[in-house]
Amino acid sequence: MGEATPLWAPIALLGALCALGLAAAVLDAVLSGLPTASHPGDAVESPLRSGPLSAAGDPFREAARLLVQQRRRTSLADTLLVRVGVCGLLVVAVLAGVVLPLGDRPVADLAAGVVWFNAMEVGAWGALWLTGWGANSVYPLVGGYRFLAQGMAYELPHMFALITAALGAGSLRVGDVVAAQRGLWFAVWMPVAFAVYLVSALAMAFWGPMRGPVGPDIAGGVRAELSGPDRLLFQAGRHLLLAVVAAAAVPLFLGGGAGPLLPPWLWTSLKTAAVLALLVWSGRGLPTVRMDRFMWLSWLVLIPAALAQLLVVAVVVG
Repeated sequence: MGEATPLWAPIALLGALCALGLAAAVLDAVLSGLPTASHPGDAVESPLRSGPLSAAGDPFREAARLLVQQRRRTSLADTLLVRVGVCGLLVVAVLAGVVLPLGDRPVADLAAGVVWFNAMEVGAWGALWLTGWGANSVYPLVGGYRFLAQGMAYELPHMFALITAALGAGSLRVGDVVAAQRGLWFAVWMPVAFAVYLVSALAMAFWGPMRGPVGPDIAGGVRAELSGPDRLLFQAGRHLLLAVVAAAAVPLFLGGGAGPLLPPWLWTSLKTAAVLALLVWSGRGLPTVRMDRFMWLSWLVLIPAALAQLLVVAVVVG
């Protein structure tokens, strides 16, 4: 029988996810003040800014504005569905994180932790669909459909990448996956699976090139009719989801908290911050991928590549 989970662990998990989500929001705000190759005209100008670094306060100002903003409702909207969808995104992100180690051990050391993490993304599908459907408006509904199509494209590559890591460890327990990387990180000898995971992680968090469900071409998509606290919670859930998929890359492919000199929790934090920074940068450094092209990329490139990597790992460990 394993050791009981400390009472402070769930609080530490929630605090860590909130800190990572806030860091993602701040970094994204800073990057929004810089022109990029794919968005050369996207640098945000404001009389209150003296440069990109002053944009770091934007998430706090936006949160304060949304907290006092009056909610806007469309005609015949299903408010209950919208609220369930908005809050569900936050809940899914936290539940997905309970199997991720906080240094040495996770909050819930499940025997099928990898499966649990993969299953939580279905909750994200439901959350976005309910938010888009419940608004009773065209653009949110189109955004919801886009995410369902995106899910059909990224789900199989995402699942194969997770299975590859589990196969390399011979276990579905996340702690066992970390232990199996003591000699060599899975990202080193499973580079294709790691790359596929990062792409599918962006799609799961509908971030960066996979921002189609909330794209500006459909007036913000799923979040088009959200305002006030509802919009704030939705944005928080999106950033938490991005933080969770970044944190999951560490135990699955980057050796968890293993590293010299520093304690495991600090190595976990540093690795998570590095992956999170890469994912956030993709939101400003890469153009949005059209849904039909992403579907083509997924079925003709990502899935065959992930299966080939899975076969190689099966041969090596077999």
